[in-house]
Amino acid sequence: MTQEEMDKLFSEAHEAMDHALQHLSDELAKIRTGKASPAMVSGLLVPYYGSPTPLAQVANVTTADSRTISIQPWEKNMIGPIEKAIFEANLGLTPMNNGEVVLLTIPPLTEERRKDLVKQARHLAEEAKISVRSTRHKVMDGIKKAVKDGYPEDLGKKREIEIQNMTNTYGEKADHLVDVKEKDILTV
Repeated sequence: MTQEEMDKLFSEAHEAMDHALQHLSDELAKIRTGKASPAMVSGLLVPYYGSPTPLAQVANVTTADSRTISIQPWEKNMIGPIEKAIFEANLGLTPMNNGEVVLLTIPPLTEERRKDLVKQARHLAEEAKISVRSTRHKVMDGIKKAVKDGYPEDLGKKREIEIQNMTNTYGEKADHLVDVKEKDILTV
């Protein structure tokens, strides 16, 4: 394995670990904290002329206040399909409409529900860390194979330390993301 191939392996590992953290961040944004956020409905697909379409492409999604999400469809005939999509998504929210806008009121979270959400956030962080460790494992295998095929052993050891440090850094970043989310969830 040449130095360029080794660098490419590390570049791909870096991308994979970045992707794992970005996925964690996106998933954490979907967890309710008792405060209204457009991210809570960002993954919603609404039937639009027969094809599933992201909610943001058929309506303007904003927060009216800290407890209310306002969804204003571009076309009034989309109110029904939007409400139906919200019910089917099982978000635990009941949509209301005034003929022009769909409103979602976020109820305050109970202590038990907050604890469940913290568990869910920690589970998501652990999944991200597993993904990061899996990437590290692939790179370590690549380094060992390269050393066996003639790559300098001392450089191989340096690269192993490098990938372990990268893994540790991404693990700490995942912990930080979940700590921030946990604080947000538990703040009443």
